[in-house]
Amino acid sequence: MATTKLKGNEVTLSGTDVNVGDIAPVVTVVAADLSDVQIGGQNGKAQIVVVVPSLDTAVCAAETRRFNEEAAKVDNAEVIVVSMDLPFAMKRFCTTEGIENLKVGSDFRAKAFAKSYGVLISSGALAGVACRAVFVINASGKITYKEICPEITEEPNYEAALNAAKDATSTSCCGTCH
Repeated sequence: MATTKLKGNEVTLSGTDVNVGDIAPVVTVVAADLSDVQIGGQNGKAQIVVVVPSLDTAVCAAETRRFNEEAAKVDNAEVIVVSMDLPFAMKRFCTTEGIENLKVGSDFRAKAFAKSYGVLISSGALAGVACRAVFVINASGKITYKEICPEITEEPNYEAALNAAKDATSTSCCGTCH
């Protein structure tokens, strides 16, 4: 089983461990307007999937704001922030923070995303929510980047994730060149 840390204490992750090169599992999360958002599959554009424990924390909020600014600059890609927050809370956060360049998706119903991508925390104080992670899925539905943050309270490697997203949207190759 995969692990990460929360304030230095190891926590166990459960679910299916997916890796770079794997076909991304197709799952549905719930958008702020209660519509379905599909993650994975062949969408004709790349997906940057930003996984956070809760938008109601300072680190998750800062990360979402940063991806809202930075990822909007990546052509032919959509950014989806996934958490266990209820859709209503996600909508309120986006409205309050002026988040307009990405989608939010709640995994609260069946935790299907967290289980399918191996990011469900199964031990410790945050058991039942997702850890902090970033996945990039190319237009063909293949995972081209994966980062499980080694410490949940710290932000991801933005530069690596955004470079992977740019590679995944490149028309000069298949999106897995780097």
